[in-house]
Amino acid sequence: MRLDDSEDQAAFRAGLKAWLAEQLPETTPSAPRAWSADELRAWSKALHAAGYAGLTWPADHGGRGLSPAYQAIYAEESALAEAPDHAGVIGLGMVGPAIVHYGTDGQKATHLPRILSGETIFCQGFSEPDAGSDLASVRTRARRTDGGYVIDGEKVWSSYAHLADHCLLLARTDPDAAKHRGLTCFLLDMRAPGVEVRPLRQLSGDTDFNQILLTGVEIPEECVLGEPGQGWRVALTTLAHERGTFGITLTARLAVQLDRLVKTAKACGGDTDPRVRAEIAELYVDLQGLRFTGYRALAAMERTGEPGPESSILKLRWSQANQRVSALALRLLGAGAAADGTDAFWDGYWQHQRLRSRANSIEGGTSEILRGIVAERVLGLPKSR
Repeated sequence: MRLDDSEDQAAFRAGLKAWLAEQLPETTPSAPRAWSADELRAWSKALHAAGYAGLTWPADHGGRGLSPAYQAIYAEESALAEAPDHAGVIGLGMVGPAIVHYGTDGQKATHLPRILSGETIFCQGFSEPDAGSDLASVRTRARRTDGGYVIDGEKVWSSYAHLADHCLLLARTDPDAAKHRGLTCFLLDMRAPGVEVRPLRQLSGDTDFNQILLTGVEIPEECVLGEPGQGWRVALTTLAHERGTFGITLTARLAVQLDRLVKTAKACGGDTDPRVRAEIAELYVDLQGLRFTGYRALAAMERTGEPGPESSILKLRWSQANQRVSALALRLLGAGAAADGTDAFWDGYWQHQRLRSRANSIEGGTSEILRGIVAERVLGLPKSR
């Protein structure tokens, strides 16, 4: 495991930091800015033009063919600079690699260039009301017809579905097969008749996630990704890429949040309280542990080509640490934590973060499932069932 950059990686990092400094407004000691949908698309086009989209994609598919270490550097520096995600982050990090691996020449020609440029935004249609952690239990049906399929069902917790042009959809094509078999992945046009997207409002008031209702949606056969009945394999490939360098992104974002927490402590006079100082120190230790775990997972991924189960540790511990940061911030605000809007510290930033952070234990893999993965695949403990 390397803790420093190679000469080429150091040059890449320096160039990226300079480019981010030119493109982004100077940060202020307050809440981060919000980005509109149009601004996100414009940012995505700028990333593509500068060569920072598809860093690890094969060069013959429009990428730069770099190792995961370069994607990790991008993830770390862009998070520290408080840059927004690429609008097509799901397509770029998950769907695109799956299309590279399983797609037909036509699917690659249609989707890959537009994912890279940000013209096409993908969402993911895997989870259902009764099939989240147990993904193989999906009930969305795809019935075979002449020249294609008709799809009926429901998907939930789909990020970016309200903006998406297409969806990587997992549906059951053979109800008589074993549950891990008989599944098929589709590249669904989100503007097809019968597709309805509804926002799922969280405690914070955000609508980051969506419900997708599918009623008699006709989809042509050429939109099948991979072989019919092999959807489970495609889904696993997609989810493996989701882990990738995501832990490094989360760690860098936590570093930014911890910096905001320190500024809040100073503004509220809590920086002289030994109990507050001790709690912030504990969070800093956790942050460094997460950081080095991310580097260790990255080293393993560069050896094997796939993210290992260690990435589950990152997501699990990050969820806990991020929730502790916002909880401590509200305690620092004291009675001011009850204020809202423009009357509150930083316009209610920490109140919003506290409510939003509750979803951290669910999104991207529930903490219960992650503990099971760590127990069985990292520690080698026997299965609980």
